[in-house]
Amino acid sequence: MNNDNRSAVLAAELRGRIDSATPGSKLPGVRELSREFRASAATVSAALAELGALGLVRAEPGRGTFVAERAHRRDPDFAWQSQTLGRTRVDPDRASRLGGHGSPEQIPLSWGYLAAELLPAEELQRIGARAARGSRAWQLTPPAGSPELRRVIAADYRADPGDVLIVPGGQQGLIFAMRTLAEPGSTVITESPSYPGAILAAQSAGLALAAVPADADGILVDRLAVELERTRARVVYLQPSFANPSGAVLSPERRARVLELAAQHGAFVIEDDWARHLGLERTTPPPLFAEDPHGHVVTVTTLAKPASPGLRIGAVVARGPAGQRIRASRTADDLGVAPLLQEIATDLLTSPAWPRHLKRLRAELTTRRDALVSAVRTTLPDARIARIPDGGLHLWVRLAAGVDSRDLAERAGAAGVLVGDGRHFFVDEPPAPFVRLSYGAATPAQIAEGVRRLGSLLAR
Repeated sequence: MNNDNRSAVLAAELRGRIDSATPGSKLPGVRELSREFRASAATVSAALAELGALGLVRAEPGRGTFVAERAHRRDPDFAWQSQTLGRTRVDPDRASRLGGHGSPEQIPLSWGYLAAELLPAEELQRIGARAARGSRAWQLTPPAGSPELRRVIAADYRADPGDVLIVPGGQQGLIFAMRTLAEPGSTVITESPSYPGAILAAQSAGLALAAVPADADGILVDRLAVELERTRARVVYLQPSFANPSGAVLSPERRARVLELAAQHGAFVIEDDWARHLGLERTTPPPLFAEDPHGHVVTVTTLAKPASPGLRIGAVVARGPAGQRIRASRTADDLGVAPLLQEIATDLLTSPAWPRHLKRLRAELTTRRDALVSAVRTTLPDARIARIPDGGLHLWVRLAAGVDSRDLAERAGAAGVLVGDGRHFFVDEPPAPFVRLSYGAATPAQIAEGVRRLGSLLAR
């Protein structure tokens, strides 16, 4: 949990105390509150500042912080905003969990990024320091991205560098693609279960969602054909390699059929290639983009997953007028990603340290995946693992009938374990209770302890 979230939580706890306190009474000092809540002085000060802005407390320099007189309190009325804004597009419950990785005290059993010890931190620091000394890091790049980085990324997709757009992370790439390829009010089809961020991106773009079931070999193409006919959708969102959350890999036969259906219906396929560098026991299949010369496939990729969550660099790869429109949409938003980040990304991808990092990462993730699978099988006897993933970061676990995944996720969080509520991965009602467990952010010891706590909660 970042400091802003932590201070907000602390402010909420203090507010409950303030509501029952006598006006004019003095609050404990910052040091005392820091010890009580095990928070830094900066976090406590930020919480008190927030309460002061609401008129709940008043600070007197040299004396301390006091509960404000109730007559001075300002109770804002935001009711008018809901009427003016109309119906919300983006599901706030799903959105609240997308970027939330819990508190430092929680075991991260559901987190879509790598643990700090798995990052190429030394290489990034070295490369970053060198890049910062160069003049290009402080000069504006073209809105589509630096030519050097576009060439490096294009090589992975057998694309022309001019077809590559650099964006600040894969999530931004999904939003650009969906917003540009589909008109508001039209339908985007997604495999089910699916990445919650894609669902949010579609909602943000004002699109309707239709879900098609998937199994271990990816989306069910016969059902996809029916849904394309029924909805007249012109955009399909897929994760062909190591899908989040299921770990599914689109089979060769279904890959070919997906491209046939896209051509038949004049549709685009948004290929979310987030796990390109996260294959474990098998080579990641070639990108679907490389098999499509006619521009039906638009690929979104990211470095935040295999390199660092702080390296907010992604790319959208698209041919023809679609690519031109996506790049124009990017220009309308701002004038490009920070040049320093692009320099770091270029140097990292072309450094001998990159393949060394990926080799070490593959071994570490395999060990952690095996630890998670073993813990689930031995500790959660009523849980079922449909597929042991051979890439990606996640394990999709089906729970016994009758388990409330929302309640379990909330109780697990209170018990110090962050797990993914399976409801968030479905557009409609889930067919069974699921949780997503991740092995990229927790150590084997944390994995064992986290699953043990989860088992205790399920046994109640």
